[in-house]
Amino acid sequence: MKTQKSSALFLDAMLSAICGTMLSTALFAGLFTVVYFTSATITPATAKGDNAKEAVEFDAQGNLIQPDNFAWREWVYIGSPLTPNDLNPPQASFPEFHNVYINPEAYAHYKQTGKFPQGTVIIKELVSVGSTQASSGKGYFQGDFIGLEATVKDAKRFPDEPGNWAYFTFSHEPAPYPRTAKLQPAASCNMACHQALAEDDWVFTQYYPVLRDAKGKGM
Repeated sequence: MKTQKSSALFLDAMLSAICGTMLSTALFAGLFTVVYFTSATITPATAKGDNAKEAVEFDAQGNLIQPDNFAWREWVYIGSPLTPNDLNPPQASFPEFHNVYINPEAYAHYKQTGKFPQGTVIIKELVSVGSTQASSGKGYFQGDFIGLEATVKDAKRFPDEPGNWAYFTFSHEPAPYPRTAKLQPAASCNMACHQALAEDDWVFTQYYPVLRDAKGKGM
């Protein structure tokens, strides 16, 4: 009887050990599957520049439609160049601040590859020089919004434009800005200046440390 009882206890122990091992293996396999599936699906397609939603839209006449609700102000801010009249007498060509933004998908692609992808949109909102005196001292401080411009890189839509960059001016007046903007002739945008002096793909990245620092550094 003792031998039979011992055998039964031994068999129960073996079955428990086997079941526990199988359960642990199943749980581990399930956990591995979840981790693998998650890591395989969270890679953003927009960082690779494919299947990304277009940042802007165009109407049937090819005019650029202004993004709703000043959406560009929530994009990646890259800088605010300023060439004030005081330093460029008697009159600077661009005497206002240029608050410049790039759509997040294009920024992610540029950061990963060092290239501006098709569909890149760079928006420049003009801001007047306001006060030249602050509690911290003298300087140039932003005033009011006084204009809106944009450039779009799109080889399919603009195959004949230099670098496939197209330029649009909504207004050089305070908001509200016009709903749409027409394509500007390349000559009116001084494209020779962009080609000769812009540091990277027709873009003056030498004035935008955010872009310089991010270029090609990966995710």
